[in-house]
Amino acid sequence: MFTALSEQLTAVLQRLRGRGVLSETDVTDALREIRRHLLEADVSFEVTRAFVERVRERAVGALQIKAVSPGQQVVKLVHDEIARMLGAEVGPDGRLVAAQHAGRLQFASVGPTVILLVGLQGSGKTTTAAKLARRLKLEQKAPCLVAADLYRPAAGEQLRQLGEQVGVPVFPEQGEEGRGEGVVELVRQAVRQAEQARCRTVIVDTAGRLQIDVELMDELRALRQAVAPREVLLVADGMTGQDAVRIARGFHEAVPLSGVILTKLDGDARGGAALSIHGVIGVPIKYVGVGERPDALEPVDPVRLAGRILGQGDVVGLVEKAATVMDAEATQRLERKARSKKGMDLGDFLVALKQMQAMGPLKQVLGLLPGVNAQALRGLPSDDKQLKHVEAIVLSMTPAERAEPAILNGSRRLRIAQGAGRPVQEVNRLLERFQQMKQLLKRI
Repeated sequence: MFTALSEQLTAVLQRLRGRGVLSETDVTDALREIRRHLLEADVSFEVTRAFVERVRERAVGALQIKAVSPGQQVVKLVHDEIARMLGAEVGPDGRLVAAQHAGRLQFASVGPTVILLVGLQGSGKTTTAAKLARRLKLEQKAPCLVAADLYRPAAGEQLRQLGEQVGVPVFPEQGEEGRGEGVVELVRQAVRQAEQARCRTVIVDTAGRLQIDVELMDELRALRQAVAPREVLLVADGMTGQDAVRIARGFHEAVPLSGVILTKLDGDARGGAALSIHGVIGVPIKYVGVGERPDALEPVDPVRLAGRILGQGDVVGLVEKAATVMDAEATQRLERKARSKKGMDLGDFLVALKQMQAMGPLKQVLGLLPGVNAQALRGLPSDDKQLKHVEAIVLSMTPAERAEPAILNGSRRLRIAQGAGRPVQEVNRLLERFQQMKQLLKRI
């Protein structure tokens, strides 16, 4: 996420951080470079200009404070202003905090909460609806999905398959969507069905439409008036840059939005849409899509996201991700084995490997650690094939060999390599690294 922008901004700030004394000229030159990088990332010109002016104004005062390194002060100013661009606010104690509804949905106190997903065709609404339903299911919000796209062939069937995948009911049921009523009546009846099924949250997947299509926008207004959604979320493609901002503005003028979900931020997205939307239309980015997996939807905390853009990591996000996907009982069992006299064996190592794979792609997980910047991640493989190779090697061993790696002589290693389809050198390297890890855990 924001790989190129993160690498460029980190390089600029690293030069400032390394200097004991800064002049106004140094700050001006650095801000000129930051301004160029933001514009290259497709951030709105107005938002970029306001950002640079705010940092310059506050940086002049920071240069006068001798108790703290001026370079560190400017880095903090840049971090705070990026967080503000993403929707952070100043809290009662003077620190930046996420805006009131950033990264969080509002729920109705009585009756089911209706969430309307809107956007262009192809922006990822249907997939995002299923991801959001999965997330709300884990939060005990009893969600269901409504297939309200009557224009795209097989849209309802796609949503039903995704709903089955995440274990969430979909209304209307198979065969009920073609009874002749319009979208508004279909959604109204689906909400009643959801209420009878005791669903607390109803996610409506609407048809994709252009913001200049008057007829379809009128349909969206009628739908909003009929079901009174608590949230109207725009699903926007993060790779479209400034187009995403124009689309958001068009939808916001027609049907007031309460938030935005940006998709496809795991690809080559330059980040301009994420850094511009709040400044242009004033609504928070509530979630970002970072992959195709059902769990690849992350809530947005502006302060923490600003830290990730500047290579400062997001330890809280890493802990939250681990808590949602890791098996607590298996983790405690691994901890006990690691602390025991014998230590972990290769069977435990395989369990730990699968737990790590459940957290998502290796680059995304490591990107949440402080000090692991975009340049360091660039050297990693783009996929997780190496982890798959390690898993294949361990699975090619017998239970006795996993429990006691010392018995692995040359012939056994050759058999394991042939079974895994990997060279013997990889088997040897894995065993060496495993022994190093065991010794490190014992010292800890």
